[in-house]
Amino acid sequence: MHVNRTAVRRRGAATVVAVVAVLVLFLVRLVDVQLVNAQSINEEAEGRRGVTSTIWGDRGDILDASGTVLAGSVDRFDITVSPRNVADITEITSDGEEVVVMTRDDALAKLASITGQDPTQVTSIVDDALAADPESNYALLTRSVTLEQYEAVRALAIPWLYYERHPARVYPNGAVAGNLTGFLGSDSTPLAGLENSLDSCLAGVDGELMYERGADGVQIPGSEVTITEMQQGGDLMLSIDLDTQWYAQQVIASEVQRMGGQYGHITVQEVKTGKLVAVAEWPSVDPNNPGLSEPDDRGSRAFTSPYEPGSTIKPLTAAGVLDAGLTTPDEHFVVPDSWDQDGASFSDDSNHPVANWTAAGIMAVSSNVGIAMMGQRLSADARYDNLVNFGLGSPTETGFLGEESGTVHPASEWDPQTNYATMFGQGLEVTAPQMASIYQTIANGGVRLPVSLAQGCRAADGTVAPLTSGEPRQVISPEAAAQTLTLLEATAQSGHNAAETSIPGYRVGVKTGTAQISSGEGTYLDGQYMTSMAGVAPIDDPRYVVVVSIMDPTTTRSSAATAPAWKDVMSYVLEKNRVPTSPQPWPTIQTSY
Repeated sequence: MHVNRTAVRRRGAATVVAVVAVLVLFLVRLVDVQLVNAQSINEEAEGRRGVTSTIWGDRGDILDASGTVLAGSVDRFDITVSPRNVADITEITSDGEEVVVMTRDDALAKLASITGQDPTQVTSIVDDALAADPESNYALLTRSVTLEQYEAVRALAIPWLYYERHPARVYPNGAVAGNLTGFLGSDSTPLAGLENSLDSCLAGVDGELMYERGADGVQIPGSEVTITEMQQGGDLMLSIDLDTQWYAQQVIASEVQRMGGQYGHITVQEVKTGKLVAVAEWPSVDPNNPGLSEPDDRGSRAFTSPYEPGSTIKPLTAAGVLDAGLTTPDEHFVVPDSWDQDGASFSDDSNHPVANWTAAGIMAVSSNVGIAMMGQRLSADARYDNLVNFGLGSPTETGFLGEESGTVHPASEWDPQTNYATMFGQGLEVTAPQMASIYQTIANGGVRLPVSLAQGCRAADGTVAPLTSGEPRQVISPEAAAQTLTLLEATAQSGHNAAETSIPGYRVGVKTGTAQISSGEGTYLDGQYMTSMAGVAPIDDPRYVVVVSIMDPTTTRSSAATAPAWKDVMSYVLEKNRVPTSPQPWPTIQTSY
């Protein structure tokens, strides 16, 4: 076969020319990219680079015992603008003509009408940004608009507005339980209460998203890539009943103000579970705006401000003697009105002739001398052990932020006066939950249950991690506990405040306390007292403990200052929870002979 060598050479030459031409084009393009148009290309690349954005890990809710939200998170949105792209908004008609559907100024004015801003303010933000940098691609117009405002702005379809979602904390019930929930700072840092102490349950973990944007700053659809998945926080489940908490807060607010006190708190605890149903205080704090409250009112004094309990401690003293088998409710005592021996000196609240009282009568009239005559049958070490076994001197199991342990000095440190004063509630300090726990133990057959507030942390997948700690502990015998309840019922039947504490249909047991306020320097403040009342109902089947304390009431300085609040809250709790009334007949308890 004949081969046309000339044609082959021509085709080879053409191929070489084509390759050279392509190389020349590449070279020209390379020069164009790297030298001629390098700046503009770099600027475009700068505009198209990847941008990272936060995916917020939502904080969990704080819930009451029925699941009602006490603290929750809502969506808030920041609205930003690309100043260099701000212009009239146009559209193309069906015949291809471009028409203005909303002017630049109209768009900004409509935005301002939704966000509540002055239109001139919004316009100035854009103009100032452009004056500083004509190519400005970012300016913040407003922060934290609500979901409703965000949706209204989005409906305007303004192409040069952008939105960033972030969560905000809200407390739907205001100051109700605010002393317990605590609050967050403006930067979402937990600052107080359960928000702080159980942040490990509530806090979410933020994720990270990357997307590509064009030169105009607009996100390129479909370019999103999740770098780190966000994790939602857990829900904190409390034992608090919102209705009872609300009611108790109304009562303590009214009574503290009526009595001219400095502050007060009411604690409600379930006898058979140890759960705190309410820890109500006045003054309290609205966590939506904690700055409106004084710094001392932003926490929970019930947990963080221990006080000398006064006579409300006497049932504990009697329980120890009864448990040791050293007395009975009907034992006869001959009680003078003052005590001056063993280096100690004290007296009863009022002068009285030598009295013939039973042990129940000593409790009913709240005799300091009588309880000392009874309590001295136990050694100082035994009485100290009794205080500690009831939970004094240690924080409760709630783990509440800043909870104090109170003060119980070892018996070896007691001087003669303290040796006796601790029997009637001076020379030691307790918190309100500790005092409630004493009465819960007595009412529960002598079994102390862990004091619980936070029941569990519910993860996003529905699993619940328990948060309660501690084990039940038999502190005194069931027999001694029943006998101590008899002393409390005797006080409710014939004590100084019997009429003010009776609840129709129910057998109740109470004890009052009026304690001098320590100066912190080994002396007491003149004429200032913490008044308290603690009690149990019903005595025949104990269900609830209520403890009321008012700091330094001025219109009524005696323990009568707390009686109306105690009766009001206990009556509410019994009725709300449909506790059956006590069966008849009720016992008559001998208090004198």
